Amino acid sequence: MRHNRITTVFLASTLAAAFTAPALAQSPYDGVWSVTVVTKSGSCEPQTRSTLMVSDGKVSASGADVTGSIGREGLVRVSIGGAYANGQLSGNGGSGKWNGASAGIPCSGRWEAARQ
Repeated sequence: MRHNRITTVFLASTLAAAFTAPALAQSPYDGVWSVTVVTKSGSCEPQTRSTLMVSDGKVSASGADVTGSIGREGLVRVSIGGAYANGQLSGNGGSGKWNGASAGIPCSGRWEAARQ
């Protein structure tokens, strides 16, 4: 009798936890990424490097105005301080294009990213 009661309590608590525990949403691209941005046209800085964090598919950076997302298939759409970037991640790397402006003069180029 005691064994049945313990089994019932264990099963009930396991099922309750399974149905009430929040699902951990993760993206295959979550983690810390090193991004190199290269200007191909315009007067923006010739090359910069940044560290971005992806968590649950959302892109952020410490102390920077960054918003955007990485889709489950690796599609990148990001806004960084008025510049816009899009591209594709695959595995531990990726690349794409960006455009923005410096002192009102348009700039554009390419970016490359590597997971750290």
